[in-house]
Amino acid sequence: MRLPSLDALRAFDAAARLGTFERAAESLHITASAIGKRIAALEELLGVALFQRGGKALLLSAAGREYLGSVRSALELLAAVPLHQRAAQQRPRLRLCAPPTFARQVLVPALPGFAAEQPGVELEIVLSAPFIDAGGSDAELDVRHAAATADDPAVLMHDVLLPLASPALLAEAGPLAEPADLARLPLLRTPIEPWATWFEAVGLGWPEPDRGPRLVDLGLALEAALQGQGVVLARPSLAREALRSGRLLPVLGLGRTPWVAARWAYQLQSPLPAEGLAASGASWLRRACAQAATEGLALISGPA
Repeated sequence: MRLPSLDALRAFDAAARLGTFERAAESLHITASAIGKRIAALEELLGVALFQRGGKALLLSAAGREYLGSVRSALELLAAVPLHQRAAQQRPRLRLCAPPTFARQVLVPALPGFAAEQPGVELEIVLSAPFIDAGGSDAELDVRHAAATADDPAVLMHDVLLPLASPALLAEAGPLAEPADLARLPLLRTPIEPWATWFEAVGLGWPEPDRGPRLVDLGLALEAALQGQGVVLARPSLAREALRSGRLLPVLGLGRTPWVAARWAYQLQSPLPAEGLAASGASWLRRACAQAATEGLALISGPA
């Protein structure tokens, strides 16, 4: 037996009751896109179309009308359960999906600010897996790491990349005076941040490193660098804590290590919210990202 999710049933009931995905989204404090995805998943599970497609109005199909009665009966029974009527269940909820390292290094430090701005809102953060969850989620705010142009309005922050290493590894290697001296150090590999961009910018015609473990997560690459296992090509916005504490250092010294603009950016997946709780959450998210990027640049720039 395969049971549909409660979120999908509520989306179907709201859309049938209110006549549009937009009104249903407003009533459930999510986006119209999320309503559409939940209903599509429900239809796929049931193997029937619940709404007639092609017309301007949102009309139930014959199967949809029959199914709606059962769904409403089930929802009414669930609503009548005393434990389901607690005040906590009535709080508006905002779901945010993001890659793991971004969530830990950018979102978690900014959570007190969200709580202060939206004390009555429950913020739920879920994680996406790089190279696996490429199709998006049903979260109201969905952050993705993808190629983007500098003027793309979806971009949350314009990051830079530079090589960082632990003090112990740098001491073991001896003084490094120029980018070519990195040949004396192991370079950590991750397909999310290839070295080619930095090599090209500093005039090194080196191929992509092909030795050592391949870490398909930026957090794993940073952790390996913290343990002295190699040099990581990192975003200061994600390495703020390690830079601030001195556990990671620019390999050629503070203010002397070249950095390059990252070709991929963290961005809000379209469509961007225009109003409501999702819009407020997006505004908080943009401020958190701007602060992370600004602090990261300050930590690698050296004395003014």
